[in-house]
Amino acid sequence: MNIEETNASPEQSVEPIAEPVVNETPEIVAEEVKTGTDPEPAAEPATTVVAEPAAEPVADPAPVKPAPQKRVVFNKESLKDFDWDAIGKKHEVYSSDERRKLEDTYDQTLRAIQDHEVIEGTVVTMTNREVIVNIGFKSDGVIQINEFRYNPELKIGDKVEVYIENQEDTSGQLLLSHKKARILKSWERINDAYEKQEIIKGYVKSRTKGGLIVDIFGIEAFLPGSQIDVKPIRDYDVFVDKVMEFKVVKINHEYKNVVVSHKALIEDELEAQKAEIIKKLEKGQILEGTVKNITSYGVFVDLGGVDGLIHITDLSWGRINHPEEIVKLDQKIKVVILDFDENKKRIALGLKQLTPHPWDSLDPNLKIGDKVKGKVVVIADYGAFVEINTGVEGLIHVSEMSWSQHLRTAHDFLKVGQEVEAVVLTLDREERKMSMGIKQLIPDPWANIKEKYPLKSKHSAIVRNFTNFGIFVELEEGVDGLIHISDLSWSKKIKHPAEFTKIGESIDVIVLDVDVENRRLSLGHKQLEENPWDVFESVFAVGSVHLGTIVSMSDKGAIVALPYGVEGFAPLRHLGKEDGTQARDEEALDFKVIEFSKDNKKIILSHSKIHQDAQNAEKNKEAKAGLKKEKDTKKAVKKLKDNLEKTTLGDIDALANLKADMVKAEELAREPKPAQETLKLDLDTPQEEPKAE
Repeated sequence: MNIEETNASPEQSVEPIAEPVVNETPEIVAEEVKTGTDPEPAAEPATTVVAEPAAEPVADPAPVKPAPQKRVVFNKESLKDFDWDAIGKKHEVYSSDERRKLEDTYDQTLRAIQDHEVIEGTVVTMTNREVIVNIGFKSDGVIQINEFRYNPELKIGDKVEVYIENQEDTSGQLLLSHKKARILKSWERINDAYEKQEIIKGYVKSRTKGGLIVDIFGIEAFLPGSQIDVKPIRDYDVFVDKVMEFKVVKINHEYKNVVVSHKALIEDELEAQKAEIIKKLEKGQILEGTVKNITSYGVFVDLGGVDGLIHITDLSWGRINHPEEIVKLDQKIKVVILDFDENKKRIALGLKQLTPHPWDSLDPNLKIGDKVKGKVVVIADYGAFVEINTGVEGLIHVSEMSWSQHLRTAHDFLKVGQEVEAVVLTLDREERKMSMGIKQLIPDPWANIKEKYPLKSKHSAIVRNFTNFGIFVELEEGVDGLIHISDLSWSKKIKHPAEFTKIGESIDVIVLDVDVENRRLSLGHKQLEENPWDVFESVFAVGSVHLGTIVSMSDKGAIVALPYGVEGFAPLRHLGKEDGTQARDEEALDFKVIEFSKDNKKIILSHSKIHQDAQNAEKNKEAKAGLKKEKDTKKAVKKLKDNLEKTTLGDIDALANLKADMVKAEELAREPKPAQETLKLDLDTPQEEPKAE
């Protein structure tokens, strides 16, 4: 239908105006066509309005080439501002306002997009392999359907985020990616979910070592096996290819790692249930529960959403080795609430408290001194616990197991499970305590100790223990005695009892004293022999010399072993030898007794005194020889003097010579004795007879 026709001359050729067509499609394209005639409009499902201005009349009657025409396609929005008055009018040039309006209308038909941008699109078509998404551009984008695997509920019309990889590839196709868009936005969403502790959905892709791999917003997160459920999971494969709800529990921004938990959702729900149940609990309340877990220290019971613990000591009034002796897994039992903590969500339960205490049913006629029978249930170093009735125990202290006084443990007397008979020593029904003894079943050996072990009696004992001051020995079970270190030997000086005997060996003793009140025996060993020091007094008299061996050295002197098992002491200054050296350890030498004490059992020796005395004796001998020579010289001089008195005056020369010899002899006699020499007179020299005048 023609909207408007112009008045033209018959010579002019005027093309008819096309009818306006309305296009219902939201996307409209405006294009300029330079043709003389309108091309045939393409077949379109909707109507389109086409406005062509009328041709202006020309003065030249000759035929004229048609001017270029403009063809504009409008949408409903553009028709609002369309200048309907211009229809049928032909323009060579548009005014600036008209051009601006047309450009604005054209720009509004297309969406301005950029590469590497994330925008929102609409799913328009779906196939088994692809998803067609409209983003308001001149063409739609195609995305592989596996990028939407996490969302099996995707349908046409859903809004999805897409990443623009390229507006137009070599084939003119718009390239989009939903996976990359999710990845760019996912970290922001994950961090937001972590901060707000939101519950998110994820697709379990596969199983890995120790857990599962979960796809969350296009990012692979790790679900540890311990975070799948509150109960241990044995088979992880049952969760693969499932969509589950999670909480983000850890994010490592440096390595782009995310850890999620499904268990946290269950725990939150259980915590809410626990809080609700705990509010209704009261001490002493009796509930029914199911045995959930058994450990060595107790039993966990499910009370219907909240767990409680029965400690092993609250399972039975009697002693048990393991809770499995009382209960079994999944067993329904009744328990009593002993205590609970609302803050820590802890509940203490009891099972034995549902039955009366065994002490309440104990024989009322039982009293101190009665004999009872029982079974050993526990043994410690200090004693053993014996159960006489179920839940009724008594302690037998180690000191009540034997009359012996030396240290021992309860393991030396009893064993767990052994049936024993004991005597009640103490009984406290209010405190529910009892002590017993087994040594009271045999007579006390100290009752008649003086008759069995009188003074000076000899016995054989077993060495049990050493101290610095002596040896503890056992004469019989419950009868111990002490041998003081000074009563071990008459002759040897013992520093420690271990030098004399060994633990477990037998030793002969003699009773020196009996203290019945304190249960003590004083014993001796050396008193079994006579005191050898009465004989040693004559053998090792002062001045006597004996062969001895040095057994030990110290900074003060040496211990010397002498004959007959006696030891003496040689001070350091008395260990010098004749060659100037000092005696050494384990060296055998002659020693001289320089001091002897019978009361203190002490002998003082000296080696250097021996060679010193020998040197002094030699000097005395030489001195005596010198004195003898001096006496002989004096006798010879005296004899000469006597002979000279008888000489006549005629012997003057001879007398002069004799006088000179006498003076010389007197000078020699006045010299020191060691240097003195015997005067030798040559009496055989013939003398000249005096001549007569």
